[in-house]
Amino acid sequence: MDEPAAHFFFQMISERYETGSIILTSNKSYGSWGEIFGESVLATAILDRLLHHSTTINIKGESTASRKRKRRGSSTRRA
Repeated sequence: MDEPAAHFFFQMISERYETGSIILTSNKSYGSWGEIFGESVLATAILDRLLHHSTTINIKGESTASRKRKRRGSSTRRA
């Protein structure tokens, strides 16, 4: 994510902070958010706001898209 987009995302999170709900999904761990936003300080500020009063649900396993890709790959090999 480039710097202006990361700061805009931070502003959106900050405006919603303690005023409304946010549902956010990610396939990245919290530890890698510094890489996503380009700086760990900004990622930490975003995570502080997101995780305060939050419920985190960690779902492990293969994604639906991954399963479908595997099925398509195996069906094309048979032909």
